[in-house]
Amino acid sequence: MFYCPYARRINNYYRANQMNSSIRVFHAAPNAPAVDVYANGKLIVKNLSYKELSQYISVAPGSYNIMVYPSGQMINPVINTNLNIPANTVFNVAVIGTIPDISLYPIQEPTTAQNFGRPCVRFVHLSPNAPAVDVKLSDGTKVFADVGYKDITDYACVPTGTYTFTVSLAGRDNVVLTVPNVKVDPNNYYTLYAVGLVGKSPALEVMLVPEPR
Repeated sequence: MFYCPYARRINNYYRANQMNSSIRVFHAAPNAPAVDVYANGKLIVKNLSYKELSQYISVAPGSYNIMVYPSGQMINPVINTNLNIPANTVFNVAVIGTIPDISLYPIQEPTTAQNFGRPCVRFVHLSPNAPAVDVKLSDGTKVFADVGYKDITDYACVPTGTYTFTVSLAGRDNVVLTVPNVKVDPNNYYTLYAVGLVGKSPALEVMLVPEPR
């Protein structure tokens, strides 16, 4: 469920006159080691540690066999799955969950820049043991409501500035996490990713990830 007090949403984006797509890989599995990622047997990302994102990689549209190994190994992959990449798309392909139950989770990003004059922010819940949450501004304004594990909100376009976001259990006022000094610039996209674990290490936190176009 998504709640946007600014009444402006971003839905679908298309890259004109270009067939190739782009992906990057995000290591969001809190108890997994650094990993190497192979697509159709070719190494595309090497030694990616928890909370790191790879560079964007240009790929032809199609189906890819993705194998993820602990870094430096090529036996017993921790992920072996197929991933379809449509034409004219951009994906942040997240490694999520906890060992031994980890998987790939493709998260689509905008394909073109925007000129709304405001930054646009969304929230993605990737903490495997955290309950559904609400995300608010420091003044109590609710921006995203009842966001559960693997939920991806729509974008909310907010005034340019520096924000403090608070995270609370869905439907409650008690703040479980404060995210200060979040600076967002006009005409840019950002995703707030909840990662980590509740009551365990590495701890629950929120990362701001720009989506440059």
